[in-house]
Amino acid sequence: MNTSIAEALSVGLLVVVLACAVVRPWGWPEAVVAVPAAGLVIATGAISLDHAAAEAARLGPVIGFLAAVLVLAQLCDDEGLFHACGAWMARTAVGHPRRLLVQVFAVASVITAVLSLDATVVLLTPVVFATAARLGARPKPHVYACTHLSNTASLLLPVSNLTNLLAFAASGLTFTRFAALMALPWLAGIAVEYAVLRRFFATDLDAGAQAPPVGAAPEMPLFALVTVACTLAGFVLTSALGINPAWAALAGALVLAARALARRRTTPATIARSAAVPFLAFVLALGVVVRAVVDNGLASALAHLVPHGTALPALLGIAALAALLANVINNLPATLVLLPLAAPAGAGAVLAVLLGVNIGPNLTYAGSLATLLWRRIVREHDTDVDLGEFTRLGLLVVPAALALSVVALWGALQIVGG
Repeated sequence: MNTSIAEALSVGLLVVVLACAVVRPWGWPEAVVAVPAAGLVIATGAISLDHAAAEAARLGPVIGFLAAVLVLAQLCDDEGLFHACGAWMARTAVGHPRRLLVQVFAVASVITAVLSLDATVVLLTPVVFATAARLGARPKPHVYACTHLSNTASLLLPVSNLTNLLAFAASGLTFTRFAALMALPWLAGIAVEYAVLRRFFATDLDAGAQAPPVGAAPEMPLFALVTVACTLAGFVLTSALGINPAWAALAGALVLAARALARRRTTPATIARSAAVPFLAFVLALGVVVRAVVDNGLASALAHLVPHGTALPALLGIAALAALLANVINNLPATLVLLPLAAPAGAGAVLAVLLGVNIGPNLTYAGSLATLLWRRIVREHDTDVDLGEFTRLGLLVVPAALALSVVALWGALQIVGG
C-alpha cells in the first residue's frame, strides 16, 4: 500500500477506535470496533503481518497479567474486602467529611497500587458513594478522589496500571527497583492531589456529615488480605527469578477462585466474565492499530520531539509530551507510541513517560479509559460531572503534580540509580 494512504488509513482507524471507546454506541464493548480495525490494517497491508505478530507477542504477557489481576480484584470484592473498607471509613469518619477524604485517599491509593486502577474505579467508587450517603456527607470530593487517584496513585507498582505493565516491560527494571524509583513520585503526586482537592472542595467538606453509621461492622476478610499479600510477595520473587509476574497473579487468583467456588459464592462463568475478555481483545487490537500508525510516520515525527537523556529538563520535557499526547489520543495509545522512542535513553526516560500518561489524563475526560468508566459509574448513581469543573480541577492538579513527581523521579534516580 502507498505510504500516504497507509498513514491516512491507520490514523483514521485509530480515531474511529478511540471515538467508539469513548462513546460506546449502543453499549457496544470497545472490541467491537477495534478488532475489525486491526484486521483491516493487516488485510490492507498498512502493517505487515510480521509487525502485527510482533506487537501481539509483546502485548501477550501484559494482557495475561491484566486478566489475572482483574479476576483477583473481583474475587477480593466477592470476599467482602471493599465492603469492609467502606464500613471502616463510615465508622471512623462520623461527622468529619475531611477525615473521610483522608480515608478515601488512603484506601484508594493502596487499592490502586496493589489491585490496579480498575479496582478503584469499578469496585471502590460505588462503595464511596454508599459511605458518603451513609454519613450524610456530600459525595463529590470523595468521588472525584477516586478518579484522580485511579490515575495518579497508579504510579507505584508495575501491576497498578496497564500502562505500568508496558513501561515495566520496556524499562528492564526488576519489580523492586521499579517500586523504589516510583515511590517518591507516587507520594508527591498523591500529596498534590490531596492539597488541591481539599482546597477545591472546601465548601462541600465544610458542610458536615450528620447521619451516624448503622449496622454492625463486617468481618475483615483476612483470607483475601493474606492472599493479596502473598501475591505481592510473589511479584517480587518472580521478578527476581526472571519469571513473568503474571504467574504470581494467576496463582493468587486461582487460590481465591478455588475458595469461592468451594463455598459456592461464584461460578466459573462469573470468574471468566471478571477477566473482561472483550476489553483484553480491545487492548490487543488497539496495539496493532497504534503500531500501524507508528510504522507509517508517527514514530519519525515524534522522534524529533522526544528529549534525549535523563537530566531533569529532559525528564520534564518527556513527561509533558506524554501528558499532552495522552489527552489527545488517550493514555494507552500514547504509551504504546512513546515507549519505543524513550527506551533507548534508559529506565529514567521510560518512567518519565509513565508519569505523563498516568498523571496527565486527569486533565480531560478522554485522557484515560479509567476516567471514562468512572464517569459512567457516576451517572449510574444519578450524578453527573460538570465538564468545566472537571477541567478546572485538572488544570490545578496536573501541572503541579506532574512537575513535582518528575523532580521526585529525578531525585530517586540519583539515589537508587536507573
